[in-house]
Amino acid sequence: MRVKVYQIDSGRDPLRRKFFSLEETKSIQGKDGIDASIYDEVLNAEMDAANLEDVFAQLNTGRHPLLRGHSLSVSDVVVNENGAFFCDSFGFQQIDFDESQTHKPDNLMRVLYVEPHRSPYETEIPHDLKGMQQAVGGLIEPVYLDDNAVIVGNEEAKLEGLDGNRRLENGTIMAGPFFICGDAGEEFRSLTDEEVVKYMDQFREPEDISPEEVEADMGFAIFGFMM
Repeated sequence: MRVKVYQIDSGRDPLRRKFFSLEETKSIQGKDGIDASIYDEVLNAEMDAANLEDVFAQLNTGRHPLLRGHSLSVSDVVVNENGAFFCDSFGFQQIDFDESQTHKPDNLMRVLYVEPHRSPYETEIPHDLKGMQQAVGGLIEPVYLDDNAVIVGNEEAKLEGLDGNRRLENGTIMAGPFFICGDAGEEFRSLTDEEVVKYMDQFREPEDISPEEVEADMGFAIFGFMM
């Protein structure tokens, strides 16, 4: 399920509606409807979730590697293919929600996110070391490609026993989640439309890689410049 999560930015919320139920929110603002302009996008990702209750269970008790906010709570808004839903005190309530009025940080980088056993998808991550480390679950290890693009994975993914993800053209196995971004010389950059299409096609099919194959490949990791 493709999921977007929005959370209230307290700095744009003079009525202090954060963590209030839908009924309390309507009472405070004196009208129906949700003011989307006080919300920030904090997640845009594919999730293994059959319904909103699964989304809540995963984001309330755990932390998604691409989540830029707090755990899923009352007053948050979840958007999927079925519409927008207010996270209420009990369950979810479908609402009208104008996503065009929401906000997100300026420092996001457009990447292709690739997880084991899943098809890749386009998303955005913070264009800083902390955000990149969170996305891969540890210290980053860049693998530079020949066409001004970079695969960025977890330096210790194989030592940590993470699942095999994809095989590169030279036979090297990438383990754990990784993302693909552009190479701007001294720093990384967002992917172009053409690059998104290219790498979406190249890594489209999940691969079945055994733990034994990952372990056997530990001596053949490609090391690049560490940020």
